[in-house]
Formats: sequence, C-alpha cells, structure tokens
Amino acid sequence: MILAKVIGTVVSSRKSEKMEGMKLLLLEKIDPLTLKGKNDFVISVDSVGAGVGEIVFYVSGSSSRYTEVTEGKPTDCSIIAIVDLIEKEGKYIYRKN
Repeated sequence: MILAKVIGTVVSSRKSEKMEGMKLLLLEKIDPLTLKGKNDFVISVDSVGAGVGEIVFYVSGSSSRYTEVTEGKPTDCSIIAIVDLIEKEGKYIYRKN
C-alpha cells in the first residue's frame, strides 16, 4: 500500500464501458512522517468514497482489481482506504478532523 493525498479529480467523458460510473481521482504520493508531497502523481479509481484533501492508501497492479468496485475492471490503481490517523512513538503525525 502506498500513502497519498487526493489533490484533484479527473473527468473522462469517453472511456471503456467497463469504466462507466467509476470516480477517478488525482493522487500525490506523500512522505508518511512529514506529509509533504513527493511531486509524484498517479490517477486512481476510488473504491471507498474518498474526496479532495483526504489522505488515502492505494494499491497498484493486479491488487487494484480486488475491490468490489474494480473487480474485473481494466484498472491499475485503486484507492482502498481513507486514513484516520498516523501515529509514531506515541505522537500524532496526522489526525483526520
């Protein structure tokens, strides 16, 4: 799993029928200790209802097709979790509002 922040949405009016109705989000990979962006981006299918500004976990490759939303779909990247908090050595690095 890779930690990222949702920084935008992607709209595609023409796509494979198997992709119809799937929400696409623009993600930026982040450093888990500083939460700063790594200037490394990916477009992902949203399988959990994530939104702009949220920190998420995503998977890529064949693992991305193991959610109810993406099973049997032509995707290579899926958001699989929304992060509630990150803690290190008893101190919160991130806590969702």
